[in-house]
Amino acid sequence: MTIALAIVLGVVAGVLAGMFGVGGGVLFIPTLVALGLSQHVATGTSLLAIIPTAVVGTWRQARYGNVRWRAALLIGAAAAAAAQAGVFVAESLAESTLRRLFAALLVVVAAQIAWRARRSV
Repeated sequence: MTIALAIVLGVVAGVLAGMFGVGGGVLFIPTLVALGLSQHVATGTSLLAIIPTAVVGTWRQARYGNVRWRAALLIGAAAAAAAQAGVFVAESLAESTLRRLFAALLVVVAAQIAWRARRSV
């Protein structure tokens, strides 16, 4: 992957993460796979790449009073512990199976967002 492409991906992901709270999985993984990385490598890479985005986004959102620290810490601790199991499962799956499961997750998330947007109109 070229440096320029990595910077563009980072800028787009940073803007969208700050606006909507999305980042790694939704943006990085499909892009990294499209650029030729395996599903497993794209997943691992996105987990590390999202750290700076999450830190800066959280800092800015906290300045507006939009962060519930206790809830975030509880969710984060539980997620960090459960991530160990997720990595084990991901590594035990074939790349094609992992990619299909990720695609299904994106469809479910998109459907949920569309449903909620429709109901709030």
